[in-house]
Amino acid sequence: MPATETKSATGRRKTAVAHVRLSEGTGEITINGISFEEYLPTIDLQNCVIAPFQTVSMVNKFNVNVIVKGGGKHAQATAIRHAISRSLTLVDPEHRKLIKPEGFLTRDPRMKERKKSGQPGARARFQFSKR
Repeated sequence: MPATETKSATGRRKTAVAHVRLSEGTGEITINGISFEEYLPTIDLQNCVIAPFQTVSMVNKFNVNVIVKGGGKHAQATAIRHAISRSLTLVDPEHRKLIKPEGFLTRDPRMKERKKSGQPGARARFQFSKR
């Protein structure tokens, strides 16, 4: 990949949407203009973001710029992982063979169920009174 070329991809999870731009560099990851260690406070969430790079043995080879919106921190981290995995397959299609078995390219379809009319929630019912 030439030094000026960037690869971008989008990842999603629940209501979180992450737009990732991947460019050659030193491994710096910024999320919404903040370093990813500061944005994602726990080690588990940080490892979730780095996992695709570890899978293809390319840690500290790319700078990652992320814009993420919606959802909670965990959904955002998983959306970022999804987007990074997609952009790594754009960099080299051979990476797909390593990333696909890990499940990083699969979009998690689970969403919050909508509230139904005539009920207090998605599945909850109002209390039944016999008399």
